[in-house]
Amino acid sequence: METRIDDGAGAQHRRLKEGVEIGGEQKELDGESYWTIGELAREFGISLRTLRFYEDRGLLHPNRKGLTRLYSGRDRLDLQMILKGKQLGFTLTEIHDMLKRDDSGVELNLPAEQIANQIRHIERQLSALEAALAELRLAHQRAIAQAA
Repeated sequence: METRIDDGAGAQHRRLKEGVEIGGEQKELDGESYWTIGELAREFGISLRTLRFYEDRGLLHPNRKGLTRLYSGRDRLDLQMILKGKQLGFTLTEIHDMLKRDDSGVELNLPAEQIANQIRHIERQLSALEAALAELRLAHQRAIAQAA
């Protein structure tokens, strides 16, 4: 038996009462919805290899139905946190630690000292990038002047 549901973002997903349908948008097993590796990769704009890598590193824990990986709602939240942590410059080890202690979804639940350390790290990177950008702009201006 099949029913269609709207996820609130305009996408419609199929839910099956009998179990998992590989090839549909969203799966349900034991009352919980699941997504395949391809569906998550498309949704988050990452490669299948990236998802497998995060699984190998112990960051994601998909269920298996034969050879098919099935990602739960919790896995989706963890993936959001992984990508947010990467965007903010945290290492995978730090992100792994965040996931172990965080049940709040995609909120950064970190000690103030760790956040302050990351801010200082990003500020150092920004300073180095600004210096490199200034040097490139100067070199560009010299190249234009020589060509004229």
